[in-house]
Amino acid sequence: MLELLAREAPTTAYDELLTAARRSSAAETELEHLDQALRLASTVRAQLTRRQQREAGLSALVDTARDLTLPYDLDALLKVIARRTRLLLNLDMSWVSFHDEETGDSLVRTSDGHATALTVGFRVPGGAGLGGATRDGGAPFWTPDYLADARVKHHAAIDQVVREEGLHAIVAVPLRHGDLTFGVLYAADRSIRHFTPAEISLMASLGDLAIVAIEKTRALGTARRDIAELEQYNSRARSDLASARRLLDAHARMVTLLLEGTDLAALTAVAAETLDGAVAVLEPDGRLVTASAELPGIDEAAVAEAMLEAQVTREPVTLPGDDWLASATASTERLGAMLWHPTAPPTEDHLRLLQFAADTTGVFLMMQRNTAVAESQVRDEFFDALLSGPHRPLPQLRERARKLGIDMERPHAVVVIRPEGGSQGRAVIWASSYALRLSGLSIVRGDGIALLLPSDDPGATARQVSQELSRLLGHPVTVGVAGPTTRIEDIEPTYTEAERCLGVLTALGSSGTTASAKELGFLGLLLGEHRSVIQYVTDTIGPVIDYDTQRFTNLVQTLEAYFSSGSSPTYAAESLHVHANTVSRRLERITSLLGEDWQEPARALEVQLALRLHRTRNSLITEEIQDPPTPASAQ
Repeated sequence: MLELLAREAPTTAYDELLTAARRSSAAETELEHLDQALRLASTVRAQLTRRQQREAGLSALVDTARDLTLPYDLDALLKVIARRTRLLLNLDMSWVSFHDEETGDSLVRTSDGHATALTVGFRVPGGAGLGGATRDGGAPFWTPDYLADARVKHHAAIDQVVREEGLHAIVAVPLRHGDLTFGVLYAADRSIRHFTPAEISLMASLGDLAIVAIEKTRALGTARRDIAELEQYNSRARSDLASARRLLDAHARMVTLLLEGTDLAALTAVAAETLDGAVAVLEPDGRLVTASAELPGIDEAAVAEAMLEAQVTREPVTLPGDDWLASATASTERLGAMLWHPTAPPTEDHLRLLQFAADTTGVFLMMQRNTAVAESQVRDEFFDALLSGPHRPLPQLRERARKLGIDMERPHAVVVIRPEGGSQGRAVIWASSYALRLSGLSIVRGDGIALLLPSDDPGATARQVSQELSRLLGHPVTVGVAGPTTRIEDIEPTYTEAERCLGVLTALGSSGTTASAKELGFLGLLLGEHRSVIQYVTDTIGPVIDYDTQRFTNLVQTLEAYFSSGSSPTYAAESLHVHANTVSRRLERITSLLGEDWQEPARALEVQLALRLHRTRNSLITEEIQDPPTPASAQ
């Protein structure tokens, strides 16, 4: 027996030895000793076999542990665990499920050796099957034949899967971390079998290794996510730092421009360059002040609404057409706004820069306004001096005008405004800003406001003033205008004429309208206070009178004869005792002097009135010369 054990002989060798002994003439006592030796040898062989199996299992377990130390993501690791479990125990199938805390069920995360039914994502009802018993007991649970085992809490869904897979023997090991069971490791065979304690122990050891590997993988996954988040944070931090540097550079450039006393156009150009798009600066009423480039059509109503919203939120507001608007606001006062047309979709950095540029523009506008307020007293005093008569030498007045930026070589008109409805305060502020913007002057005189503005067309200037101020105040204003003039000494009489135009509008009940002396015609002479007859005649037929005086012609006499004959050149020629062609040539000369429309009914009436006044004035002067007054000493 010892020799057989030593050479690890097969079982048949033991049987042959026992058979040979029984055939011999051995005594009964010797046979009993031989049976006992055979039993002892079988025991030793079984112990050796179990030891070899344990060694093989431990070796396989060590290989599995080495496998599980490799870096995997969680899903790949679970696949390795399932496959190693099936191969280690030489079973048909294995799978891993994780517990769902919200529903109380378990979800199959991976499986190996499955046929059709038990796949990833299969939901195991909570508390049922071997998994429920394993989680409740916190220890391995196994059965040689699942469907026939009454100890198991069966569930129709689980039983159906077991039938479809053809499973019988199943063992389940809990996966625990601390006091929490987060999953279950299963192994199953498609035949009825009883698991040995060594197999259960090996399964439990494999479950312990799986727990360590899962927690390591989870920790590694968490670390990787943390590292990824840190990298993203670092990237954002670098991006934010670069953005902050760009904002700082833009801030430095704009502040430098402000300190250097730049103009608004240069500031707008820098903002456009930094923002990469077209930029425009708007006044509080939405009127365009300056722009870096031509912007697409702007909806005034949308801009007005956006300016109000941007003032309230203190953030840029989007407009139709992908434009953006930022308000420049100090306390509750809207100083202006910046309109931006980007060339690409804007980022948060762009919008922050837009708001900053708008605020910087607001600072510029406030500085400009404060400067204007400081200069306004000097400008008011100068304008008041001009309207009170040039008491100082004219060269000195011209030098003061030059220092104030007023080019008196350009034609200027004097505009007199009377706001209606008791809104003079707002009108005065607007007038000061408007005059400063056009390099003119403004002053409050009585219940009206006087403006000195560069203009070649006083009537058009008056209408422009009325339109803008009426829109601001919400109701019409009455505007009288006179000019143009290029002489400082003529500003005072031009102002007087503009006031008379305003008086004529009042006398006609035409408040809320505009008029110039030229537009009023003879009505100004009839209704105005102290309207000059000489000025009216000069304005109406002055070129014809001057032509006669310089060339000794008879154009004035021809005009009188023409109108007296019912505008007939033939009858006029008869009354003048000249040929009709002569009258025709004279009328052509008159047309060149007075304009093509002098024979229109309204203009013709003006011309006839001027002729009558001119003749009457000349008659009175002639009588005065022929009959001079008697000296007092002769009486």
